[in-house]
Amino acid sequence: MDNTLFIGDYAYSSWSLRGWLLFEKFGVPATLRTVDFNDARGVAEQMAEARPARTVPTLVAGDGAVIWDSLAMAEELASRYPDAGHWPKDPCKRALARSLAAEMHSGFTALRGDCPMNLRTAYSDSAPTEAVLADVARLETLWGYARDVCDHDGPWLCGDYSAADAFFAPVAARIAGYSLPVGTAAQAYVDAHLADDAFLKWRAWGLAHGDTLPWYAKPYPVKDWPGRA
Repeated sequence: MDNTLFIGDYAYSSWSLRGWLLFEKFGVPATLRTVDFNDARGVAEQMAEARPARTVPTLVAGDGAVIWDSLAMAEELASRYPDAGHWPKDPCKRALARSLAAEMHSGFTALRGDCPMNLRTAYSDSAPTEAVLADVARLETLWGYARDVCDHDGPWLCGDYSAADAFFAPVAARIAGYSLPVGTAAQAYVDAHLADDAFLKWRAWGLAHGDTLPWYAKPYPVKDWPGRA
């Protein structure tokens, strides 16, 4: 049996983007099943066959195992596909990447709450609160620390693209889409995500499929999307 990955709306579901990148960027095959955020049945009902999961992304592995948490999914895929490269091979870099992904998984609530991912539009001024700016400052601290510790010239945090970068991809979309202020190094990391082929593929799907969901809109001045189409 093949892996089945349940995902939500391409344009709005940040966790679905993370989950999909854990497959796409590491060459792990999966059949996608899309859950409609505009369906009156709700997410859990649409995923009844994947019980006890009630949210996206959810992986139903080929052997029937159900993994409904993104961090658990990253670890399980790394165990099942040890040569795929989800985590760095170097123990210190691997520990760092796991810590980065874990903090993203559990933190940054102001950024996530005030600036929901929306790949259909971008804002020139989102009037970020102090709490959002504090989250952005923490991101810059983490990203700068990773680059200092790993000491490499590539665009990603711990050397080659890892699960940690997959977890920060929707954050990059938020920083870009809401015009949040970051320094030069952080902006370069954001730009690397916006130019990544997998991210571009996902965003193209988001523009082509699904409805524009008004509850994600914000009352800010709109601008062109800052990355490539």
